[in-house]
Amino acid sequence: MAAGLRIDKLLWYLRLARTRALAQDWAQAGHIRLNGRRVERAHQGVSTGDILVIPLGSAVRVIEILALSERRGPAPEAQACYRVLDDTPPSPLARPETRT
Repeated sequence: MAAGLRIDKLLWYLRLARTRALAQDWAQAGHIRLNGRRVERAHQGVSTGDILVIPLGSAVRVIEILALSERRGPAPEAQACYRVLDDTPPSPLARPETRT
């Protein structure tokens, strides 16, 4: 395993997955990308500075790992460990037309 923390534990610690088993399923199904490469193992190592692409509901979230958490703490503590890279407001051109 590479240096760092297992990807399934990290997703659970950062409160991106409700359960560790769900995070394991995502990894083993190949739904996660780590630095542009498909992850197929729940024990894949993640380090600070890594970029993750994660499916969350009907959206896809791109995050950069800023710190490795040592526990599943409160949400503000978890959110301080990563930075969302795709959190841009939608373009006005992408807004659906409204008919009046």
